[in-house]
Formats: sequence, C-alpha cells, structure tokens
Amino acid sequence: MKTCTQETNKKNCNCSYPCSKKGICCECISYHRNMGELPACYFPDDIERTYDRSIENFVQLFNNRGAWW
Repeated sequence: MKTCTQETNKKNCNCSYPCSKKGICCECISYHRNMGELPACYFPDDIERTYDRSIENFVQLFNNRGAWW
C-alpha cells in the first residue's frame, strides 16, 4: 500500500487558497464535501482561481469543456 504524504501531494495541488489542509487530501475532500463543493483539483487553473467550487459550476464546466480540459 502506498502512503500519501503532504509534501508529495502539495506538488500536484493546484489550489491557490492558503489553508491548513493543503496537501492533506482526505481532509480537503471531507471539508469540501461537507460544504457541498468539490476540491480545487477537480477544476482547471483558470476556474480554480475564482474559488467557485460548487458542484453546479463543475457540471457546467464539464458540459462546456468536456472531461479533459
């Protein structure tokens, strides 16, 4: 089993918001799920910077740009 580490995760994290959960994916996902949102890594950089992490925004983005932006 591979062990996740905060520093390794930070290298692949596109979140531009400064918070204590950066690189701790299980906490980030749990936080955003409780807020009815998706984490930054589900969004391309230009959309991530708007901080609109709503599921509605993701669905609209997916419908407009497809699965691979």
